[in-house]
Amino acid sequence: MTSFLIKNAEAILTGKTGQEARASGAIRVEKGIIREIGELEGKPGERIIDAGGCVVTPGLVNTHHHLFQSCLKAVPSGMNERLATWLRLVPVSHWHLLDGDVMRVSAMVGLAELALSGATTVADHHYFYSDRYDFDPNEVLFDVADQFGMRFLLARGGATQARKYDTDDVPPLPVETLDGMIDAVTGAARRWHDPAPDAMRRVAFAPTTPTFALPDGALREVRSVTRGLGLRLHSHLSENMDYVDYTMGKYGKRPVHWLAEHDWLGEDVWYAHLVEIDESEIALLAETGTAMAHCPQANARLGSGVAPTSRLHAAGGTVSLAVDGAAANEAADMGTTLYLAFALPRASEQEAAASRAETVLSWATAGGAKALGFDTIGTIEPGKSADLAIFDLNRPRYFGQHDQAISPVISAGDLCVRHSFVRGRPVVQDGTLPWLDLERLRHEALRVVNKLKAAA
Repeated sequence: MTSFLIKNAEAILTGKTGQEARASGAIRVEKGIIREIGELEGKPGERIIDAGGCVVTPGLVNTHHHLFQSCLKAVPSGMNERLATWLRLVPVSHWHLLDGDVMRVSAMVGLAELALSGATTVADHHYFYSDRYDFDPNEVLFDVADQFGMRFLLARGGATQARKYDTDDVPPLPVETLDGMIDAVTGAARRWHDPAPDAMRRVAFAPTTPTFALPDGALREVRSVTRGLGLRLHSHLSENMDYVDYTMGKYGKRPVHWLAEHDWLGEDVWYAHLVEIDESEIALLAETGTAMAHCPQANARLGSGVAPTSRLHAAGGTVSLAVDGAAANEAADMGTTLYLAFALPRASEQEAAASRAETVLSWATAGGAKALGFDTIGTIEPGKSADLAIFDLNRPRYFGQHDQAISPVISAGDLCVRHSFVRGRPVVQDGTLPWLDLERLRHEALRVVNKLKAAA
């Protein structure tokens, strides 16, 4: 089942940019590896996958998510609030209500939504760990990802100190000692992290924020641990002006420059958001190879602004795309992410020279693979792993387009995935997840939401 020939595609977007952004013909996959692209005929007995009326792309890579939030969508108290108040009213006010049941159903909902919108690789930043829990969030997340057959990176978060909000009327946040956090990440890495180039499971060290979640003296120690374990480093940064005001007021430096002094930049580091970065920070991120996980839905929904993706890309930096938690954007799918990453910069005078659709698709594929360190995926070319998505254009929104190759990026709405693959193994088949009863999952999600509402 991991060898086949994809034929008759309307177009192929390779995940590259410039003249190599498109290809044509057929794609031959043998034992989960892309072997040939071009005018190919089927071999005797070769399985043929008909991609007529479809666009083929690399599987999409979601570089920052919070799967536990998938059953915290549209919480009324947080719907019209900006970031800090929303954090207090939604995730911070519900963390103590998480149990193994809520965690598993939420992860199922989130990964189903992602898979059915073309994602084949997901990085989940989980940041609530408590000795009150009688379950292991990491184990739940990896188990559910295994069921979907998707590549999964756990960005193991947490905090050693609690952040202040606009009121003290919140459940006390779970915190760990620094040694406890390091031991926990080390244990997770030993159990799940696979350093192989074509790994299915990875772990990253991901304190919730370097500004609010850790004391200054912990930054270099955390960095030393990531290098010793061979893990990448991830966190939230510069999501809004709160981050900038904090480091400017305390250190007289903007966040990226402050973190450079603590060795928190590099090709093995990626940050979610980076909305409020200036030209000097853009240059430093590009120079050091530090990647951006661009979260356009959540940034728009919470009023945080538009990240300077085009300027970081033009400077030679690494841009990737991310959905972020569903509690901050109720359409937690890759299709909406692609469209907003394409469209929102055009509403900003600073981003008037916004990126082409092919470039945005590259951010969601090659950029994501680079940010997460998955070297064998992200582009359609011989020798790469067959992580692929085939998008069906048989919907009215795509009719009448003169250039259908870019339809998955420019048309918004609910992407229709005909097939997707990881290492040539099917994830989505004929538009469905054959093993998953979506009607049952809908009822499970309703049950969990009602349980959370009653407990809250």
